[in-house]
Amino acid sequence: RNTAVENTETPMMIARFGLFPPPCFSAVRARCFAGETSDTGILFRDKLIYLQDLNVDPHKALRVNPSLRAAPISSVLSVETLLSSTGLSRPAVGRILDMFPDLLTSDPESEILPVLRFLSDEISISEQDIPKSISRCPRLLISSVDFQLRPALAFLETLGFVGRDAITSRNTVLLVSSVERTLIPKIEFLEEGLGFTREEVAKMVVRSPALLTYSVDNNLAPKVGFFLEEMRGDVKELKRFPQYFSFSLERKIKPRHRLLKEHGILMPLSEMLKVSDGLFNNWLLELRLRSVERRC
Repeated sequence: RNTAVENTETPMMIARFGLFPPPCFSAVRARCFAGETSDTGILFRDKLIYLQDLNVDPHKALRVNPSLRAAPISSVLSVETLLSSTGLSRPAVGRILDMFPDLLTSDPESEILPVLRFLSDEISISEQDIPKSISRCPRLLISSVDFQLRPALAFLETLGFVGRDAITSRNTVLLVSSVERTLIPKIEFLEEGLGFTREEVAKMVVRSPALLTYSVDNNLAPKVGFFLEEMRGDVKELKRFPQYFSFSLERKIKPRHRLLKEHGILMPLSEMLKVSDGLFNNWLLELRLRSVERRC
């Protein structure tokens, strides 16, 4: 992008995501924002009151972000104001700031606005969906556009996340994953563990993006092992139904496979897992009755 264009866009973004005090502004917060007192004790106390009012744990915030102690409350308020201007509710803003206290002393214009601009301009997420993206993945706000978000987007696009399969507000969580440490190892595991080509794996993850959010050690590997060793499954079925990895191994996959095996019943993965417990049990009973009738 052209630097001159970026410089002209920044004021536009500030106007769009205004840096003015939000309407729900308490007297304490207004006094601090205006700097009506120079008493550091009062200012610090009011800062704690402000954080509590925002449902941010002040003790946790100060422990995680020691620089918050000396930060002027006006800078903290500007962060809340910018986040609120995107359409996030005040409780949502408080939840995000409590999760990531470092945001409380971040510079809105140089650290948060670039992320909002990236979501809007490079991902083409609408103004209405930007708060959804942030709510689903607050870590976006502490991620570098140049060193994290943009490289992740470029890699995901090589897999096929383009056109109608492009990244949306529903799966921006993929953008905060390290390409080298997280995304590539998962792709390589699916290639090596299942014997798939890169193209086959790419089709799987585009069809089921959540695959790239699962841990290899805690999710993918145990489920692949169970599918191949215990279920004696055909890996082609995983191509057709990659959502298999989204189901709990202990609570759903193993119990249902055991029941089917006990009754000598074969069932496609999608039918075995997608239905509710009640419907599955009804199907199982019906299949058992049919089996008895055939023997009679």
